[in-house]
Amino acid sequence: MARTYLDYNATAPLRPEARQAMLAAFDLVGNPSSVHAEGRAAKAAIEQARAQVAQAFGADGADIIFTSGATEAAALACAGQPLQGAEIEHEAVAAWVDPCLPVGADGRVALADPAQSALQLANSETGIIQDLPQGLALSDMTQGFGKLAIAFNWSGAKMALISAHKLGGPKGIGALVVQRGTDIAAQLRGGGQEMGRRAGTENVAAIAGFGAAAAAAARDLADGCWEPVEQFRNILEKAIEAGSKETILVGKGSPRLPNTLCMVTPGWKGETQVMAMDLAGFAVSAGSACSSGKVRASKVLLAMGLTSEQAQCALRVSLGPKTTEQDVLRFADVWLEKWKRHRARNAA
Repeated sequence: MARTYLDYNATAPLRPEARQAMLAAFDLVGNPSSVHAEGRAAKAAIEQARAQVAQAFGADGADIIFTSGATEAAALACAGQPLQGAEIEHEAVAAWVDPCLPVGADGRVALADPAQSALQLANSETGIIQDLPQGLALSDMTQGFGKLAIAFNWSGAKMALISAHKLGGPKGIGALVVQRGTDIAAQLRGGGQEMGRRAGTENVAAIAGFGAAAAAAARDLADGCWEPVEQFRNILEKAIEAGSKETILVGKGSPRLPNTLCMVTPGWKGETQVMAMDLAGFAVSAGSACSSGKVRASKVLLAMGLTSEQAQCALRVSLGPKTTEQDVLRFADVWLEKWKRHRARNAA
């Protein structure tokens, strides 16, 4: 059976540029902290990747601290800081903040004190984009990086989280980006790596892959690769809306990522939809990948005012640059057919 991958917000397929950079890095023998030629070669690969990420992220002049992913980056940024946040934040940030900020029905968050707040750029489940205020303490930009024309230096945020695998890099590598001179207390101690802020021998191959993926993603973004993706998302949205009057299209009236569709169909659990579509050859999600396997209502949708029953019936479809119009039309046809069967069984 031919598979159609529509779960880019969970992880994007590895880019060939990242694969090539990683294969080359695997041949580097030296430890990046060693001063001999082999060590300097490994260190040069890291610094090349750091420069690539900084340029792609519009963070020239900022510090790029490589971590094992955005989750570790969030811990590094938030530890010891009494930050406020909203219920829509990813679990990696929500674990550290006071979830007291109000969320509107449109998924947008109101901030009273940006200097003491964390606010994501774009939500992984709904795709809804926030306006980041100047002086914001922290922003999770993992979903926006590579999909939106953003520049850290102009974002207004003091710190940002990013992750390689969301834009076609390897899994298990991310970064905390901070304004130069920002005081960060190391959580992993024992070495002077990453400017003394994150001890441990660097994952040279993953870092090289991150740099190559970031550069490729920035190039593709500039070439307009996400414009047809947004068109296909809108085509899918219209097909679902026409075929299922019961389905709620979450965030339709709000600014969203160009690739994301969150749809709630009351009476049909999200996990059941995911399994049905998987058997039909489509990879989709019931929400954030980091919350998968937990049978509970989406806290993001609850914060937006949906009922618990509605929030358990969400399906997220997230497209990518390789998605075609045929892919989304086939998905709509199959999903609508399965919805009709499910509704008929329940009626019987």
